[in-house]
This record gives sequence, structure tokens and C-alpha cells, in this order.
Amino acid sequence: MGARVLVVDDQVDLAETLSEGLADRGYSAVACGSSREAAKRMGTEPFDALVTDLRMPEVDGIGLLALSRKVAPDRPVIVMTAYGAIETAVDAIRRGAYHYLTKPFALDELALFLGRALDDVRVRGEARSLRAALADKVGLGSLVAKSEAMLEVFDVALRVAPAETPVLIVGETGTGKSALARAIHAGGNRANMPFVAVNCAALPEALLESELFGHVKGAFTGATSPRGGLFAEADGGTLLLDEVGEMSPALQAKLLYVLENGAVRAVGASKERRVQVRVLAATHRDLRARAREGTFREDLLYRLDVVTIEIPALRHRTDDLPPLIERLLGEAKAKHPRSPVEGFSQDAMAVLVSHAWPGNVRELAHAIERVVLLGRSPEVSAGDLPPNVKNAPPPGLPDAIGGSVVPMRDVQRRYAAWAFERLGGHKARTAEALDIDSKTLMKWLNGE
Repeated sequence: MGARVLVVDDQVDLAETLSEGLADRGYSAVACGSSREAAKRMGTEPFDALVTDLRMPEVDGIGLLALSRKVAPDRPVIVMTAYGAIETAVDAIRRGAYHYLTKPFALDELALFLGRALDDVRVRGEARSLRAALADKVGLGSLVAKSEAMLEVFDVALRVAPAETPVLIVGETGTGKSALARAIHAGGNRANMPFVAVNCAALPEALLESELFGHVKGAFTGATSPRGGLFAEADGGTLLLDEVGEMSPALQAKLLYVLENGAVRAVGASKERRVQVRVLAATHRDLRARAREGTFREDLLYRLDVVTIEIPALRHRTDDLPPLIERLLGEAKAKHPRSPVEGFSQDAMAVLVSHAWPGNVRELAHAIERVVLLGRSPEVSAGDLPPNVKNAPPPGLPDAIGGSVVPMRDVQRRYAAWAFERLGGHKARTAEALDIDSKTLMKWLNGE
């Protein structure tokens, strides 16, 4: 059975003629000579498309168009009008109609535009499904958040994903800054365009400049062929500048120019190239402190810091550990399918949850993969865990003030971490309980 089409015209003979003609072309068409009756049927019956006359008593075509878009926003509407009412038909297009036909018209013309409209709906639906699948695979659906702190992170990420503004993602090494950046890209309007990432700390200045902006042949020794650069590669999509705080002042200036003007000049080139790239930046550094020290441009910071998302350390969101461990275990088993490991004993899980995880999610992932790779039984015991995990001293306040004398800054950091954990990873509540502001709390947590 073909697509179900509602044809509405107060001249019932015309509505029936059009319906019969569409039926001959494979559609399941329903004729209706009353616009009010059509309005009722649209509210109770499924229709894939609406073909309606504009000028009708009771409810006109504009009214049916508005009702159709309210009930089924994606349903295409084709309006029919007399020659003298073209202005009204154009207004219907502005209000969301797919097309208008001027009477008299050939039935094949209606069938042509009806087919195109339904194809457009199908393509848009497939694109949404693909984007949803992509977002579930690499987007926020692939990340674990149960703690209040991470739920706040996700809330901000979901709101900024559809925007085009830069986002600065901060947090300790291993907290998942790159994963969150990919999730923001996957949840935005550029999801089907390239996502390109570069670690600014991993390349020397000269190589990073060429990597980002490209170069022409002969621009420097070894430049035997031209290169477009990562900005060009990410054109239309997203570029993640990981560890942006390590970028040299000279490159910071060039990056600022690209952000302000939307154009890049390759090394050795005489002309610029226009690019449309959404820039996400990530760092474990305090860029504001670096700006005060003069090692990071303040004007570039303002460009990057339109929205800042701070990912809390894993030790500050222990509620996330059980589901995260389960998730990472599944990924490790998929990577090593011959492993007999199925899960963790209670004592092993207790050690995993109580460990401080200074390397955050990255360290946890490596630890779980190790036990999956080396495990010899379905259940992992505490003794099977890596030495640095099972032999680590218990974190928290008692160790900070009990067994040995430690620097006051360390006591301060551990106490702040203990309070942060006790209060569910909620920054504002922790700062209020400690009678300090949020900025001071983050300095304490980071041992500054």
C-alpha cells in the first residue's frame, strides 16, 4: 500500500477525481469535501501527506496547514489555489507548505511534487535516525553519568551542542575531555561533517603550525608537497584543540586571527582560504592563571571561553564508578573475547570504588583491560587487581592526618576532596559548606 494522502476540496467532485488519479499511481488517497471533516480526520487518522484547496468555507487551507503542522510537523502539505490567490499561496509556503499548484493543473504535476515531498520526509527521517545512532555511539549516550556533578556537565553539553559557539572543556588528564568534545560534535548540527582532533602538546611549534594551517610546497625544508592542514580538513565540521594551553604565543596569535576572521593562511602561502569550523578546546591547565602570567593571550582566552565545561575528577564522582566499571568491562571483553573474565567480586569492586584514580577514567580503563587480558577465572578478586590499585593507601581525610605528617596543602586538598565526595560532587554546596567560594574550592581540589 502506498503513502496515505488526504485530499481536501469543497468541490467534492474535484477531490474525488484527484484521489482516484493518485490511487492509480500507487497512493492510498482519501477524498474529503468538508474542511471541517478533514480537520477532525487529521486529528484521529494517520496521513502521510495533505493536499488541500486554499479557499474553503468553515476552515480554509491556511487553517488546515496550521493544524497539520501542529499534529504532524513533518507531514508535507501541498496547497491548491486559483490564479487570483497566488499571494495567499505564497503565504502558505512561508507558513510551511511544501509547494503550491495553480488550478487547473495536470494530475502528473501533483503526483510529481507529492513524490518529491514524501522523498524529502524520508531522507530527513533517515538523517535523524543516523544522527541518533551516531550520537548514541559516540555522543552523550556513550558516556556514563550518574553523579550530580556529571549530570550537570551533560546538561550544559546538551544545550551547547546545537550551537556554533566555541566551547572550552577543562579537567584533569584522563577525565574524558576528548570524549565529551566528540559527544558535543555528534549532538550538534555538524554531526555528519568531519570531527578532527589535534594534541597541541604532542607536536613542536613548527610542525604544529603546518599541521593546523597547512603549507605550500617548498615552504620549508621537507615540504615536498602541499598540505591543506587540519582547519581545511575540518571545514564545515569541528576541530578539537586538545591541550590548547601548551600552544606557543606565536601560534596563539595565528589561531586568534582564524577565529576572528574565519580564514587561514598556509605556511608560505600568499592567499587565505575561508573556512567554517567550530572550534572546541580542551586543557588541564588554568588558562586564566596563564593569562595573568602572560603565557596565554587574554584575547584568545575570551574567544575560546564562550562556554566552559569542567569535568570533575573521577575521585570526586564515585557514584559513576560502578556503571563506568561495567561499561569498561564490556568494552575490554569485546576487545579480548577469549578472556574468561565475567565480573568482579565484592572485595575487588570495593577496592576499585575506593581507589583515588589519579589518572582518572584513562587509568581505570587500563586497569580493567589488564585484568581482562590476564584473568584466568570468571570472577576477578581483589588480589587480581594491578599492584598500584590493590596496594594503594586508602584515600581521604584519615590518611591525610593520621599515619604520617604531610604538607598542609595536601591536607587541604584531601579534605576538600573528601567533602566534595560526601556532598555528591556538587561544587556550590561543597563551597558553601567549607565557607569558601567555588574558585577557591577548585584550587584546593587541584592542590594549588
